[in-house]
Formats: sequence, C-alpha cells, structure tokens
Amino acid sequence: PAALSGVLPQAGGPWTGQGAVTTTTGRVFFTYQGRNASCSGDAVTSANKSTVLTAGHCVKLQGAWHTNWVFVPGYHDGQAPYGKWAAASTLSTPQWTASEDINYDVGAAVVAPLDGKKLTDVVGGQGLSFNSGYNKAMYAFGYPAAAPYDGTKLIYCSGTTLKDPLFSHDHGLSCNMTGGSSGGPWFTSFDEKTGTGLQSSVNSFGYQFLPNTMFGPYFGDDVKALYDKAQAS
Repeated sequence: PAALSGVLPQAGGPWTGQGAVTTTTGRVFFTYQGRNASCSGDAVTSANKSTVLTAGHCVKLQGAWHTNWVFVPGYHDGQAPYGKWAAASTLSTPQWTASEDINYDVGAAVVAPLDGKKLTDVVGGQGLSFNSGYNKAMYAFGYPAAAPYDGTKLIYCSGTTLKDPLFSHDHGLSCNMTGGSSGGPWFTSFDEKTGTGLQSSVNSFGYQFLPNTMFGPYFGDDVKALYDKAQAS
C-alpha cells in the first residue's frame, strides 16, 4: 500500500515510484585494484551543476584512488538513459582521505560535461541538509549488486533512523541492501510523489553481527566543506 509506505518501515525493495530520484540517483562504475567494481551515487544541486555525492570508499580505498570513475544516472537493467558521465575529479573528506575514518565515509565527484551539457541540467539535482540531527524519518536508495540483488534496479529502504550504539557516529536504518548500494543517497523530508528530498547521508557500511541494518555517516560541517569544495571546482 503506497499510501502507508512513508509510515511502515520498508526494509528493501524496488522503487516503483517516479519522480526526481529516478534520474538523480545512479550507479557508479570504477576500477579498483585492476578490477571493475560498482557503487551508487546521487546528483545534487551545486554551483557547477556537475557534483555527485557518494561514499568515501567509492572514490578511494586502502590508500588508492579509484580510476575510470563513471556515474550513470537513472541506470536500470543495463541501460544508461541519460548517458555515462566521467569524473573530472574525485575528492573526499579530510578524515577519509587521510585515514579512511568510517565516520567520514563520504566522497564526491565532479563530472565532466557530456555532449556539451552539464549533469544537473540534464537529470536535475537533490537538495542537501547538514547538521540536521538524529532519529529522523529517512529514505535510502541504491543499486545493491550482491545477492539477493543483482544491480539492475533502484532499491530503497525507509524508516526512522537510530544513532549507531556501537562503534561509529552514524545513522542506522533497517535495510537489507547489499554491496553496490554504497554511496547511494539518504534523504530527509522525502516526498514519495515528487521523488525529492534533502540528502542527509549515504549508504556506508553494515556490521556482520547486525544483519539488515545499514549505516550512513552524519552530514556535519566536514561533509558540508567537502560539498562546498566540490561544487566550487
């Protein structure tokens, strides 16, 4: 029942709605240690109209920056309806860049124009929210590619977040998304009808001993500084 889905927790299922999220959210492809890998990302409103937010480990991992980084907004079933956007640069928070601190697992990419057009002029962009607190009603989106998912569809979870009681300062959300969903956006103030919200986190990690819970970093001053740096470049 779609009318109730904002109230009832959704632990993970295909997004069958329409709206902006179907064009701003995309799959990310890159090369890591000589292998092809994937994550998720989201086009956000930005001064340069070219900024994508994702997870830190989707731009850099184990000391090395990923190469051949490409954002495919609106990806589904192997198709790239809005084209494939190559990163001109990738960046992350100082804490992730220096020591891969899980609390700051946020990355950004500035993508080059495609066919003479800038990213958000083509697919739109989501707004953002920083320092907005914990225990919020949120929606998470991504392209999980590990079983039971196969990376072909946009999946979402929704519910009220909790603050990680264990080892991080992250938000936690009941969600069964798997590998590949990393970097996909979390929204507060999400409107199911328009598919718009304020991006307030990204899919980051799960604890093996705590199944079906996804964690996402808190968007505080350091993430805002990353966003400002990205959109100014």
